[in-house]
Amino acid sequence: MVNADTLINIVGNFTGTPVAVVGDMMLDRFIWGRVDRISPEAPVPVVRVTRESVHLGGAANVVANLTALGGVSIPVGIVGNDDVGKSTLNLIKELGAGTGRVVVGQDFESIQKTRIIAHQQQVCRVDREGESQLSERDQLSVMKQLLDVMPNVESLIISDYGKGLITKDLLDCLRSRTGLKLFVDPKDRNFANYHHVEAITPNQHEAERLSGIKIRESGDLDLAAQRIFENLSPRQLLITRGEQGMALFDGLSKRVEIPTQAQEVFDVSGAGDTVIATFTLARQSGANSHQAALLANLAAGIVVGKLGTASTCQEELIQAIRAKN
Repeated sequence: MVNADTLINIVGNFTGTPVAVVGDMMLDRFIWGRVDRISPEAPVPVVRVTRESVHLGGAANVVANLTALGGVSIPVGIVGNDDVGKSTLNLIKELGAGTGRVVVGQDFESIQKTRIIAHQQQVCRVDREGESQLSERDQLSVMKQLLDVMPNVESLIISDYGKGLITKDLLDCLRSRTGLKLFVDPKDRNFANYHHVEAITPNQHEAERLSGIKIRESGDLDLAAQRIFENLSPRQLLITRGEQGMALFDGLSKRVEIPTQAQEVFDVSGAGDTVIATFTLARQSGANSHQAALLANLAAGIVVGKLGTASTCQEELIQAIRAKN
């Protein structure tokens, strides 16, 4: 049992704690409406739009989560020289986070995901993004920003959405700085390149693909973790399992099961961003891995109870801690 006052003190230490974030910056657009009829043109619902909203997505949502929790986020990434890119940068600025390390790529198309929501249900999603790889010029520009940031932080989150920014060369560059703790939210294309990081936070499907083992029962979970440790050698492995909560492996010798804290799930969009942001911020604020995982689990339980890409704050997290104890 972890003392509630201890967790609350850790949350208080979030304030002013610096964490860098590198990854795929996105803009999440939501079109909200209601459905009263089916289209006469095709068997699809007709959504009558009532409002629209925009939120930071992908790695930019990790930045939003860190900032909402009181941390000082240092975003590193790339957006396009387009309206979506400008909106993304403006939203980051509104948080109070700096945008000086976010490259405006001349050869890059900003990434936008548009979700159409009716009656609290997602009707469809429309993605806009370039098909090509990042140009060498844009990759070098991001790498330069990373090299400038690395000496000034102790912890860095790699928020990989598989859009091309996170490469083996970039990961090798990050590992070259002794003492820099890397926390990874992974994607398939780089599974082989995440070795020797501080922590990796796959969801269960990603853990299955990382290990090549289908997780159906407790023994499968242990076997999958063993395979991941053998292949990648992280210091900690935190597997998020939806309604089954989380499984924390602090090395292979110690597994801790953490039950889900979600009371009601409205939207899981961005929940993984909340987990990696809270876990990293807690570790940087003096928490051990178990305490950090408990806080990440509580934070995720809060945000999935909100519609749209969401974050939580210190006050909500402290309330959740008190309610739990």
